[in-house]
Amino acid sequence: MALHCVPVPGFGGVARHISDIAETGLPGYRLVVLCPPGALSARLKELGAEVLEANFGTDAGLRVSLRTLTSIIENLQPAIVHSHLAYADVVAAIAVNRLKARRVLHRSAHLPQLFTTEHGIAGDDTVYHGSSWRSRLMQTVHRARLWGTDGALAVSQSTADQMRRQWGARKVGVLTNGIDLLGITQAVASQRVVPDSHQLRVLSLSRLAPEKGLDVLIDAFALLQQQVPGASLEIAGEGELLPQLQQQIKKLGLEESVSFPGFVDSLAAMGRSDVLVQLSVWENCSYTLLDAKAAGLKVVATAVGGNPEILSGAEMVPSLRQMNRDVAAALVVKKVREAQDLPNTTFEWATTEQMASHLADYYGEGARCLSSE
Repeated sequence: MALHCVPVPGFGGVARHISDIAETGLPGYRLVVLCPPGALSARLKELGAEVLEANFGTDAGLRVSLRTLTSIIENLQPAIVHSHLAYADVVAAIAVNRLKARRVLHRSAHLPQLFTTEHGIAGDDTVYHGSSWRSRLMQTVHRARLWGTDGALAVSQSTADQMRRQWGARKVGVLTNGIDLLGITQAVASQRVVPDSHQLRVLSLSRLAPEKGLDVLIDAFALLQQQVPGASLEIAGEGELLPQLQQQIKKLGLEESVSFPGFVDSLAAMGRSDVLVQLSVWENCSYTLLDAKAAGLKVVATAVGGNPEILSGAEMVPSLRQMNRDVAAALVVKKVREAQDLPNTTFEWATTEQMASHLADYYGEGARCLSSE
């Protein structure tokens, strides 16, 4: 049994990673997912996967989460405990290392292997932690918990490099997010909306948050519309910046050509768009970019984190932190217009089946390494 621990109920990138593995199956292992009730558990139930809804995660608190996980390990005796996201990483490290201490006194006590997957670490980690002191604190926490971890994975080579640089991680494996290439291509094609004229339809799919560069995208679109009359911009997603972005649109007089539909079906949105623009300060292994490439959309994104592992140089602009806002906006416009002339090529990437198979192989390698020590 491989017990995967996810501390949040929502359906974001980590939840998709888990549900894809559950839908595909984990060769040689019985997959069980521990998570709080919510969208992820509902999706896993739809798939017929084994899911344990319990008091676990940020809302439950450390003490309750630790008690929950320890009880499940003792009752189910999984061969592997695999944590995702920082909260679960910390809880799982405490729980398993307590069992290691108990094992010294009771040799018959069950002791699982501990694995972790890192989904989100930035070159400047204040992107996610908000302040330098909190970033330094979390670096110390991660360094400590990794000493008691049997195997560490990253969703991109960039993420693995940052784990080594910031946390002193050793022997980090890379397991990129896999996608259903054919399924995505067919789903978007079935929802393709042909424009009434030769208009250019630009799409953004992200949380409405400061690190997503949406203010620069709006400035860029204002310039683009001057050059390409009839262009439209759909800013899909929810978040705290909505009022500020709406005010920016109003100030620029773009109300008729910019929409904020909120949460949308991402594949349907791609079906009614021509170019996806993502100007994040940092990305690790973006499902949005993977889906857009699989769907055949033109793409423009910042050359940060794992993006260069997905995109070509012709599809990227430098980090927004390397340019002032006016220069950045002008460069984005240039890249969007050039993207329309880029040749259509077949996108090749790891499938969900390959992702699950590679994970099972990694578990096996960890077991062999431990048995030889």
